[in-house]
Amino acid sequence: MEPKVTFFLGANTPSGFYSLYDQMLAPEDARRVFLLKGGAGCGKSSLMRRVAQQLEAAGQQVEYIVCSGDPDSLDAVIFPQLGAAIADATAPHVMEPRLPGVVESYVNLGRFYDHTSLAPLRPEIEEATEGYKEHYKRAYRCLTAAAQLFEDDRALLCTPALEAKALKRARGILSREVKKTGRAPGKAVQRFLGAISCQGVSCRFDTAELLCRRIYELSDSHGLAAGMLTALAAGAMSAGYDVILCPSPLFPDRAEHLLIPELGLGFLTSAPGLEYPGRPYRRVRLDAMADAELLKKYKARLKFSRKVYAALMDEATGALAQAKAVHDQLEGLYNPHVDFDGVYQQAQAIAGELLAVK
Repeated sequence: MEPKVTFFLGANTPSGFYSLYDQMLAPEDARRVFLLKGGAGCGKSSLMRRVAQQLEAAGQQVEYIVCSGDPDSLDAVIFPQLGAAIADATAPHVMEPRLPGVVESYVNLGRFYDHTSLAPLRPEIEEATEGYKEHYKRAYRCLTAAAQLFEDDRALLCTPALEAKALKRARGILSREVKKTGRAPGKAVQRFLGAISCQGVSCRFDTAELLCRRIYELSDSHGLAAGMLTALAAGAMSAGYDVILCPSPLFPDRAEHLLIPELGLGFLTSAPGLEYPGRPYRRVRLDAMADAELLKKYKARLKFSRKVYAALMDEATGALAQAKAVHDQLEGLYNPHVDFDGVYQQAQAIAGELLAVK
């Protein structure tokens, strides 16, 4: 399948679900947003795929937002040229309209359920719903332990000397790659490029390559790249360029990747177990900036931490896989009792309305 621009707007984090859905469209750019309501198996993802296919065929750009719990499922589709979007507005990423009737409209897909035939399934549906939540709670507990362990090692190595080296390298890159435009400062939008999901820990490196022909690979085993990425983003914005700042799913207040599409320039963190698979334009070895004496002194501790961290992340993604299996059961209960012809007619109506946006 041809790669498409794909991000996440939510993340499974140590503190639970973390949402960036308020950044789906800039308020001043939003012209038409459809907020989908309805429970499991009612066709939200299917509707979005159908509309996206029609608009792509009509030549519109489409940005796909996939689910952080199940990356094979859609949570939103964005049409930047139209200032339009369709989003699953149900928990955990509940969305409410800012300008109802002017920009946003609710679409109730729950009306396509056959309530009469679903009523006898209530016990099975209740059991699956509760089981699904319990698996997520376990995943978040494992992520909390993994994050604490990772942060302990990062704090050990992220010295003022390392930060100074990283900042100096960032300034060198900016002077070489980012020329001043004379324009007003650029804007930053946040998107998760990676996720911790039922499929493991992943990153949409393909999206970065679609948007940026030149990739700087930041080799970073210990989470040391955030300061450098923040400096690069600030420099690019001050020069007049918009940036896509991609936080870490484990530490959503910390940058993990940076994309500057106008310059075709991307900075991707490459870590053990999630290495950048392509051929980089340049490589920055952040690990080599760490204090050699500290690395030697704490070699055994760091090795032990990596092993335990990997085990905890496996437990977390295993729990998310169990949650996905239960959710699949839930959808299997609902699917036979959904009027999908009605869902597809609704998709056709939304596509027609979006194609009429001027």
